[in-house]
Amino acid sequence: MKGEKIMGTKNVTFTDSQIELAHGAGGKASRKLIDGLLVPYLMKKNEELADVAIVPMANNRVAFTTDSYVVSPLTFNGGSIGELAVNGTVNDLAMGGAKPLAIVSTLIIEEGLPSDVLEREVKAMGLAAEQAGVSVVGGDTKVVEHNHADKLFITTAGIGLIDERVALSAKRVEPGDKIILSGPIGDHGITILLARGELDLEADIKSDTRSVWPFVSKIIDIAGPGIKWMRDPTRGGVATALNELAIDANVTVELQDKLIKIHPAVRGSCEILGLDPLHIANEGQFIAVVSPEYEKPILNAMKEIPGGEEVECIGEIQKGERNIVIAHSQYGGTRSVDMLVGDPLPRIC
Repeated sequence: MKGEKIMGTKNVTFTDSQIELAHGAGGKASRKLIDGLLVPYLMKKNEELADVAIVPMANNRVAFTTDSYVVSPLTFNGGSIGELAVNGTVNDLAMGGAKPLAIVSTLIIEEGLPSDVLEREVKAMGLAAEQAGVSVVGGDTKVVEHNHADKLFITTAGIGLIDERVALSAKRVEPGDKIILSGPIGDHGITILLARGELDLEADIKSDTRSVWPFVSKIIDIAGPGIKWMRDPTRGGVATALNELAIDANVTVELQDKLIKIHPAVRGSCEILGLDPLHIANEGQFIAVVSPEYEKPILNAMKEIPGGEEVECIGEIQKGERNIVIAHSQYGGTRSVDMLVGDPLPRIC
């Protein structure tokens, strides 16, 4: 199959002999799998890769997304797999500029799961949906034999209506645009790692899982045409999301380290474990690239919304042929920030 013409436009270039955990981590290996195998078979030429697909329907544009949740453990400080499944789906729609309308969900349940655990997670899904203003309108349930799943997996699909005031694309990003980050990074990934109890570490950290639609809705009202690109930095973190932007937009991304909010407990845990907070997953934050004239109005508006107090402009888009992410330290140094390599924190969502 390798090298065969697909869709008459692209070749399969994926050559890895087997799938590893790193292929699902959202970093370089994931991009290699997607670009080299999935895109040639499944996507048409020039379609832009994103977590949400845009489907024109009559006079509207509908956003469509799907995701699967296999987080371990099922519960963690600040959330659980049920809440995460709803918020993650809502957030993917929001990153497409779409108001979430409906979700369907599939539960894959391992034989022997206590009924009260299932009830807890279904209840968590319902509460999260209510808080996010979205309806769970259907789904499917499968039960597999013991040891053929890890307690509970959840797959979701969601639809939303794209606001006519936004046109999001990496192709619209240009030098001078500002990079807005909604809040502190790394909380979710480190919370999951510590919840597993495999490390002799304790820290006062909780997951940031939440719906970001209230923030997105507000900034669309203020700066709809000036919002050019958005992404929630889940697997692979901020570093991977911005590296993908640099490649897709053919630009250089410049960051200011001192402006990137990281809670002390997250920073300390990362230092001990040898991890870069920019690679750690988030489930309640987002990045927006906006025209420079909208920077201050967006920052002021988000700070007025509960949970948006730590929003910050963390950098700027620059012209550049290397398509990389560069971070400037507060001491004058500069470093290149690469995509995530490997999978230091498997099954964080």
